[in-house]
Amino acid sequence: MNWVTRVRNAIPFIAKRETAETLWHKCKGCNAMIFLKEFEENQSVCPKCDHHGRIGPAERFAALFDDDSYDVLKPPVVGEDPLKFKDTKKYIDRIKAARLATGEQDAMISAKGEINGQTAVVSVQDFAFMGGSMGMAVGEAFVDAVKAAIRAKCPYIIFTAAGGARMQEGILSLMQMPRSTVAIQMLHDAGLPYIVVLTDPTTGGVTASYAMLGDVQIAEPGALIGFAGQRVIEQTIREKLPEGFQRAEYLLEHGMIDMVTHRHDLRGVLSQLIGFLAPEKKAA
Repeated sequence: MNWVTRVRNAIPFIAKRETAETLWHKCKGCNAMIFLKEFEENQSVCPKCDHHGRIGPAERFAALFDDDSYDVLKPPVVGEDPLKFKDTKKYIDRIKAARLATGEQDAMISAKGEINGQTAVVSVQDFAFMGGSMGMAVGEAFVDAVKAAIRAKCPYIIFTAAGGARMQEGILSLMQMPRSTVAIQMLHDAGLPYIVVLTDPTTGGVTASYAMLGDVQIAEPGALIGFAGQRVIEQTIREKLPEGFQRAEYLLEHGMIDMVTHRHDLRGVLSQLIGFLAPEKKAA
């Protein structure tokens, strides 16, 4: 044992204290320092500039479902690391790290509950889990959620947030694009609506599949929505893209989405849409 270890071991344990880093949040929109508790109580929306921060499934469900009461659907079991992929790190190690950091099994979590007394199945992609990337687990979770909505005879709502398909699963991740499209058709065949809420960011293969196939397309303010990145597009067409390109407001102006809705208003808007599109039906 060297002297550094001896000195370190001799230092008495001191409980972790709250620091400025844990007490305050720096807004990515206006760089203002906001009291973290105030920021979280405001659904991670900056009270100064209205910038919408990224939130995970638990926060979404709590803000959406009546009395914070809902049943989380069982996560699907799929083959992990089917290609035995390794770059600078083993894929299986990346999955383990993401699970440890988020406490979730994979990047999509689904739940069933009521929104103003109306039953709905809701899925949320968690960008904190490997960039919300779409792999076999996400594809299977999507299909399972659609089947749950069909059994309950209720709408299916998804909050998208992803960097695209998960490259570590290769073609198997790309196959989730047609699988999700078929699942959406199953929902339509059952006469049930499919509502998409696009959040920051929604890109790549997710945008090219289930994110843009909603009966109603909603986006949060300022959300980045697109397929390829802006720099890639500019290099391809050799032109400078307009200001705000691929942001929610630009897409609304050009007819790509139906509405841009503030996070605080989402619950009310979704409740109205359910009432219009899917009057309450009793499950068989």
